[in-house]
Amino acid sequence: MIDATRYPLLSKIDSPADLRKLPESDLRAAADELRGYLIESVGKSGGHFGAGLGVVELTTVLHYLYATPDDRIVWDVGHQSYPHKILTGRRDRIHTVKQQDGVAPFPKREESEYDTFGVGHSSTSISAALGMAIANARAGNERRVVAVIGDGAMTAGMAYEALGHAGGMDDEPDLLVILNDNRMSISEAVGGLTKMLGRMTGSKTLNALREGGKKLLGDKNRPTARFVRRWEEHWKGMFVPSTLFEEMGFHYTGPIDGHDVDALLGVLKTLKTLKGPQLLHVITTKGKGYELAEGDQIGYHAVGPFDPTVGVVGKAGAKKPTYTDVFGDWLCDMAAADPALLGITPAMREGSGLVRFSQEYPDRYFDVAIAEQHAVTLAAGMACEGAKPVVAIYSTFLQRAYDQLVHDVALQDLDVLFAIDRGGVVGPDGATHAGNLDLSFLRCVPNMVVMAPADEDECRKMLSTGYRHEGPAAVRYPRGTGPGVAVQPGLDTLPIGKAQLRRSGATLALLAFGAIVPAAERVAAELGLTVVNMRFVRPLDRALVLDLARSHAGFVTLEDNVVAGGAGSGVAELLAAEGIAMPILHLGLPDAFQHHASREALLAEAGLDADGIRTAILGRWPQLAQAASAARSA
Repeated sequence: MIDATRYPLLSKIDSPADLRKLPESDLRAAADELRGYLIESVGKSGGHFGAGLGVVELTTVLHYLYATPDDRIVWDVGHQSYPHKILTGRRDRIHTVKQQDGVAPFPKREESEYDTFGVGHSSTSISAALGMAIANARAGNERRVVAVIGDGAMTAGMAYEALGHAGGMDDEPDLLVILNDNRMSISEAVGGLTKMLGRMTGSKTLNALREGGKKLLGDKNRPTARFVRRWEEHWKGMFVPSTLFEEMGFHYTGPIDGHDVDALLGVLKTLKTLKGPQLLHVITTKGKGYELAEGDQIGYHAVGPFDPTVGVVGKAGAKKPTYTDVFGDWLCDMAAADPALLGITPAMREGSGLVRFSQEYPDRYFDVAIAEQHAVTLAAGMACEGAKPVVAIYSTFLQRAYDQLVHDVALQDLDVLFAIDRGGVVGPDGATHAGNLDLSFLRCVPNMVVMAPADEDECRKMLSTGYRHEGPAAVRYPRGTGPGVAVQPGLDTLPIGKAQLRRSGATLALLAFGAIVPAAERVAAELGLTVVNMRFVRPLDRALVLDLARSHAGFVTLEDNVVAGGAGSGVAELLAAEGIAMPILHLGLPDAFQHHASREALLAEAGLDADGIRTAILGRWPQLAQAASAARSA
């Protein structure tokens, strides 16, 4: 429970209705308490940190002025939503964020009526808010709709598609878009919009005027000089973006200080009375109010539990390499060996392991901002001219570029390697970030080679295999660490389409794909079964599968992907095509969106840990329990 002595105002706010009972003069203090409580809570639980600190004042004023939940506030990305969750009835549970059965890390419609639109992927807020505004107008509803977009989300094409639609409608929608401009996403913001001010204020003409003005005005501390300098700052922030948004049909206001409660109150009161599409540009600081987060905005984007009085402290001792680390090291090593390699990421330099590559090979590193579709077609264009592009992307984000993967890469059989991180269950970030579908949507694409490593060393070899292959290839690996297999330093490849027999046994053959191989091995050893590390989802090792079908009474396929259309389906299709009828048990992720919990808990929930696999096999073939017991006795 919240300490009422430390948070006298916030402790009385169980909903925005309580916030609206405060006089305006108390809002600054309420925002200060909200920031302090956010720092304390995330220190206990971990979670997304910097972006929420940057929108404390904005969140407070929005819920104060708008009649939420009847008025709709649509948050983009979700990194910004922790203060919103605290003010909307989840204050005393916010320390459970990302934990199993705890508060969701992103807005989630089934969690609260104040979460008007489910969020996880970026740049969806304007489209969703416009849809709400249109539907409300058709129903004769007067409710207000606000989209809050920021933390880099304005770098994605979808945001501009929505702006273009809203600003070009004959019946102008009543919609307010708030651009929370913190100059950051997870890494530094990139792209044309970010650089626009730099280009304009770096022009020869402007700088000649500036330098001439300095000489004319003399002492920079004179009142006239100070006024002109302030005018220049406002010009840089107002003139250029206003031109862009006004041309798109929006009435532009700003930029204003997003941490000035009085300024926000004044502007938003006015904007509430205006009709048609409006855009408010606010300038905020990611990590505002916590000095360490302001100074290291990338490091404090998301954190584990930490002591706020000390800050985030790195863990001592040797760190077990993650699959992301394996990819990052491989990318640099392959780049040293082949000057044709180019690395591409859609705004996920840190998450996808490209930090070292971006530093060592800056001219071969391309961060395209939050633009997954562009990233894939960019790679296709590079491949057309003989380059060797590697697209580093999360599984769930590749879904946004599926048409480009199919139409622009695979259809033309172009030489692009996809390094797909966060395959399978992801864990605390929840269903929006889970890579549960990729084996299904990849294995049906002609020309693709699709691989899933069982361990860290195999991941490196598969990356080399996919890179050396002439055509589209994907290596799909999970979040976090593997079983701890030492990674060999070479750039060796694997024979495409060849599985690895890990253990010879009797009765059943366990055909395991990717991260599930170690658990399958443990169960196979207990029950005396055959286990195969399949390695390739496409193409399957046809010869080995048919050979095992002749010598075993049944198959069990295992994958951390949905069963529908997954790797196991490929095995069943192969057998059916050969006219082989035999019992097959398909084990995989459920036909449902799993909630947030640890990766281990979600695998256990899906029955993909050793206990779950054993239980499922013995449920289908109970006679194996007696044989295993006899073997243990012998």
